[in-house]
Amino acid sequence: MPENTTTRIEAEVNGAPISAEVEASTLLLDFLREELLLTGAKRSCEVQVCGSCTVLVDGGPVSSCCYLAADIDGRSVVTIEGVRDEPGFEPYERAFIDHAAVQCGFCIPGMILTTKSLADEGELPRDEEGLRDALSGNVCRCTGYRAIIDAVGDIAKAVQR
Repeated sequence: MPENTTTRIEAEVNGAPISAEVEASTLLLDFLREELLLTGAKRSCEVQVCGSCTVLVDGGPVSSCCYLAADIDGRSVVTIEGVRDEPGFEPYERAFIDHAAVQCGFCIPGMILTTKSLADEGELPRDEEGLRDALSGNVCRCTGYRAIIDAVGDIAKAVQR
């Protein structure tokens, strides 16, 4: 049986430098949740379909359930915990609260991180069809999406003036 191989990673997670030794097969989701105790990303489908495990790597959304922790070496990772502490988080939080867009909350971190990534790139649509398409990689099993689409529409108006 082959020996487990480990690798050293040096990265930035939520603005803080980290250095760690990880097994080559460790998924980013497991590293974040078990080693760094950042539990905002959730395990759900495990095949890059639902978006519950979404985090930002170098500003772009990735499915941490299928992304190796070793691949963050030299990169920047932002989780929902990091975004909620940023000064610009208030419009996101306010929109989801105002539209009651949270029921169980399981999908919301992925929804917000996907929305933030698009907004940061200036690519967050303002129309309903565009918003539905932009969020198509994020599955919600509770709300029926109306409230989420309305909330993200408000975010689009607030952050892209």
